[in-house]
Amino acid sequence: MSNIGSPRKHHSAPSGSVSSTGRNRVFGAVALIASAASLGGCGNNLKGFLLPVAEGAPGTSQVEMVVATTRLKADSPGEMFSGYRSREPSFADIIVSIPPPGAHQVGQVEWPKQLPGNPATDFVTLKADITDKKAAIAEFSRLLQKAPKKQALVFVHGFNNRFDDAVFRFAQIVHDTGSGDEFVPVLFTWPSKGSVLAYGYDRESSSYSRDALENLLRWLASNPKVDQVTVLAHSMGNWVTLEALRQMAIRDGRVAAKIRTVLLAAPDVDVDLAREQIATMGPERPNFILFLSENDRALAVSRELWGGPRLGAIDPYVEPFKTDLAREKIQVVNLTNFQSTDKFDHGTYAGNPKAVAILGQSLESGQTLTDSRVGLGERIMTTTAGAASSIGHAASLVVTAPVAVVDPMTREHFSDEVDAFTHSVNSAAAPQ
Repeated sequence: MSNIGSPRKHHSAPSGSVSSTGRNRVFGAVALIASAASLGGCGNNLKGFLLPVAEGAPGTSQVEMVVATTRLKADSPGEMFSGYRSREPSFADIIVSIPPPGAHQVGQVEWPKQLPGNPATDFVTLKADITDKKAAIAEFSRLLQKAPKKQALVFVHGFNNRFDDAVFRFAQIVHDTGSGDEFVPVLFTWPSKGSVLAYGYDRESSSYSRDALENLLRWLASNPKVDQVTVLAHSMGNWVTLEALRQMAIRDGRVAAKIRTVLLAAPDVDVDLAREQIATMGPERPNFILFLSENDRALAVSRELWGGPRLGAIDPYVEPFKTDLAREKIQVVNLTNFQSTDKFDHGTYAGNPKAVAILGQSLESGQTLTDSRVGLGERIMTTTAGAASSIGHAASLVVTAPVAVVDPMTREHFSDEVDAFTHSVNSAAAPQ
């Protein structure tokens, strides 16, 4: 991808700073409405989906996965891992039960409406054990021994994913694509807060996790019993994936030969950065398959925040992208005209049955994810996120705050964002 990119227009940052009077007014407005939001009462925002149910149900399917994570362990066994960062990687062994045909719709995750979930109608777990590295290796070896093709499929989720989001979404992908018969599912999950409002934190957490992902991929590729490794990354997970592969190429002289295919789904990565990351891997790099959509509204917001075109939202038929993608032999699956139940058109590759079929074909040939729990206030916040400054953030909070009174999903994350805003303004006002 030596030339994939577009001319940049450089704009100098606006001069001036926020006056103390302006800051006080903003703080006052946000604090007042945040106090009201805290009195809004409790909503039906369930947690604890991963607590195993006592028994399964006839006709259900099972997906067992090995999990490696840089998340900190949660206090609740039903959550397992939080959105905070751990200094050491942790591991888990999870079996997800998927409802029988008729109750399960291809491309969808049927979340329980109450706990415990009903395996006849809901995604539930039958087993959810936190383990150590030795036990995880033993579990992977057991699953590999049963797999007919001795291949591993590593899934790296994207922005705005709680741990249970990543687990159930990966299970859905494995089940609906039929890849469970060919691959051993390995989930790599990094510390995402699971909130649209926590984009900056998630972005830094993905970078924080690149060494751990590199180590996982290197171990899988060095395992003599593994014939091939395929990586599926979504959204911001593409950033940590490309970084890990880039680091591996720098350290080892190339990406491990067993890592044959990398599927880039709606990559939230600046086009120019992706070009440099892939170019650094050299000629002996994996085959890349790019799933994109020009209608991806989540990536449109990301572009506004960071100022550069996102790889997952380019038009592959215009120059310079058309020529560059062809020259670098990057296959493109254009999902622009595919219908999606995802409000942001950001998880189409996993939520649209036709897209799932294409994904399955890509996996077989060697080639939302924003989920439904997005608060109304968070959707409003994304429409006002064009100004990445403190004042832009403050405006978004003021607009969002009344919704937090009545919308439990918005309320859950609102106080964290007020704290983040306060910190950002204090930092900007501090003497240099």
